[in-house]
Amino acid sequence: MTDSMPKERKPRADAQRNRERILEVAKMAFTHEGSDISLDDVARQAGVGPGTLYRHFPTREALLESVYRAEVERLAQEQLRLTDELPARDALREWMLLFVDYIATKKIIAPALNSIVGGASSELFECSGKQIKAAIRTLVDRAVESGDVRADLEPLDLLRALVGVSNVASAPDWQQSARRLVHILLLGSRPIDG
Repeated sequence: MTDSMPKERKPRADAQRNRERILEVAKMAFTHEGSDISLDDVARQAGVGPGTLYRHFPTREALLESVYRAEVERLAQEQLRLTDELPARDALREWMLLFVDYIATKKIIAPALNSIVGGASSELFECSGKQIKAAIRTLVDRAVESGDVRADLEPLDLLRALVGVSNVASAPDWQQSARRLVHILLLGSRPIDG
């Protein structure tokens, strides 16, 4: 019996590179210039024509959502890579530093997504939240097992602390403060002897 459904074709390598380049440039543009940047400017900065951008992302909403999803997927993939390549404590620290960068992107993109898609964005944020919580839980569990952090460390507390810094920080250097906080949090999470 053959499948009557047409098989979904993989994008050509150059089309995939263009898409990834557009997402990379859009993330930087949204983070540094705000979500109202011209999509034609994004295309120009990515080195592609506007038609190429619109073929991949027909609307601003589609581009914003794709940038956001790519950031969450990157965090999830980095958790896997860091777990494979680094000792538990170092993997946790590096991932938390990446999470600070994610917060910076989310601070710009999330309000724009909410204003464009409204309630539909809550489903997106819920799904991404699950991925992020699973990643931090895996990293913390591994660090607990290795004896690098306290057994009673709650993974979400680490995330809440970093998000809290970003919410109260009005200074342009809040990211540097959050990066310092990563190191402080990890120092404070060491097992208590005796």
